[in-house]
Amino acid sequence: MAESSRDLILSRIREALRTPGPAPAPRPDFAAPLHPRPAQGDDLAVAFAQSFVRVGGAFYYCESEEHFYDQLFLYKKEQQLEHLYVWEPELKKLLHAGDLVFRGDEEGFREHADAGLTSCEALVARTGSILVSGATGSGRRLSIYPDQHLVLARTSQVVADIGDALQLMQTKYGPGKLPSMVSLTSGPSRTADIEKTLVLGAHGPRRLALFLLDDAPDPTA
Repeated sequence: MAESSRDLILSRIREALRTPGPAPAPRPDFAAPLHPRPAQGDDLAVAFAQSFVRVGGAFYYCESEEHFYDQLFLYKKEQQLEHLYVWEPELKKLLHAGDLVFRGDEEGFREHADAGLTSCEALVARTGSILVSGATGSGRRLSIYPDQHLVLARTSQVVADIGDALQLMQTKYGPGKLPSMVSLTSGPSRTADIEKTLVLGAHGPRRLALFLLDDAPDPTA
């Protein structure tokens, strides 16, 4: 007597139950980071540069302060920046030493703010982000209001992840004493809310440029 369709199905089920199944998947380690950490040292700075350019930033590596002066002078000339605002005392001192022209006050800021140069708290290699705060002499406005945001940072400020950057700030300012404004900037301001058309500078600077000054000790010294 031929087997019915029901008998064939039951036979396959019994055969499948006798065959060992695949090994169960290992239990995930929920404490492990989701992404592998970027390499440390020089490779960390390279990883940041790659991520920063990927999100639309303009990256300039500076071997020395003199190299920074040259890079900034050429940048101002290429971008035709007539009014570069700089409010932080250390940055003013640095630019004075390089005979670079800038505006150190707030006169005409709202009308003529072509660009603002600020420092930062940290650079995040994974996302290519710049961590800025309102605790510096640049305050809350200089990194947001001008058409172009220029940043001077050191290679020693590059960290792997956002958590490392926040830990760096906690160490600097103390537990529970973070600045009232902390912002992660990943590339120039952009939006595509209207008809999916990309617009730069909609909510902040249209262009973001980073000058990374190498402050690593000379191994031959």
